[in-house]
Amino acid sequence: MTEYIRVTPEFAVAGQLEPTDIARASSEGFAAVIVNRPDGEDPGQPREAEMKAAAEAAGMRFVSLPYTGRTPPGVVAETAALLDETKGPVLAYCRTGKRSIMAWALAQALSGARRPDEIIALAARAGYDLQGARGALDTLAPKS
Repeated sequence: MTEYIRVTPEFAVAGQLEPTDIARASSEGFAAVIVNRPDGEDPGQPREAEMKAAAEAAGMRFVSLPYTGRTPPGVVAETAALLDETKGPVLAYCRTGKRSIMAWALAQALSGARRPDEIIALAARAGYDLQGARGALDTLAPKS
């Protein structure tokens, strides 16, 4: 069973989930699942269709926002929109959780939901060092 880390009451990250993790996430109140891995990135990872079927069976929304390397702007914008419109907590996963926390962090800055210092502190409490992303967070954050 994959463990996930609550970053905020509305958002958690995890490494690779299995279909059985989806039902548990639903029972713990998650409303949506984001996968930030490309389908077939590793030979042993569950296929996206299998994960989507598990999420839908559990009554959860499933959104695929994969990326490799640098985070595409569309992933950040779609993550921000999804976080804003979802009624209930969102669980995002990738291989280690790093891409998912980055997508969340950049989306929070872009939407103005949180300031860069708060984003970095929340990520650090979750075990992710995002100091190297400060420049991107500052650039995306609304100017007051």
